[in-house]
Amino acid sequence: MSAADKIKNAAQDLKGKATEAVGKATNDDSKVAEGRADQTAASAKKVGEDIKDVFKK
Repeated sequence: MSAADKIKNAAQDLKGKATEAVGKATNDDSKVAEGRADQTAASAKKVGEDIKDVFKK
């Protein structure tokens, strides 16, 4: 996984956590769901990149 990909995934995860926190603070279930979806997408990308890295070795 390149450094740029790691940074993008970390940024997406952080954005998701922030969106989820805003949703919880404002009692907005759609924002909470959106935040969790961003976090899940970032995690899935990380897993996919980790798998690719294993097969490169």
